[in-house]
Amino acid sequence: MPSNKEYLIFVLEQLTDLDGISYRGMMGEYILYFRGKVIGGIYDNRLLVKPVPSAIALTPKVTYGSPYAGAKALLLVDDIDNKKFLCDLFRSMYDELPAPKKKKSVSEK
Repeated sequence: MPSNKEYLIFVLEQLTDLDGISYRGMMGEYILYFRGKVIGGIYDNRLLVKPVPSAIALTPKVTYGSPYAGAKALLLVDDIDNKKFLCDLFRSMYDELPAPKKKKSVSEK
């Protein structure tokens, strides 16, 4: 079941205190970026983030979910109504996220 745009908009509104939040639609779901790094996504109207140690430490009830069959498990964020928690969660995760991969130029292909 694809995620609806209203859920995406709600999550983005909860993150308005952060600079550098962006998203990209992909097959009915949404990949979320924070300052250029993939932080997680919205899948089946659920916010899932990468299970880095800081995210696990900040999450009172650790629950994992899979964005789709065969994918690595991500951390399910239940408390999306708490704007401060979400912003603190994203800020704490940033340094633990991998840097974006560089795209190959036409000459390298």
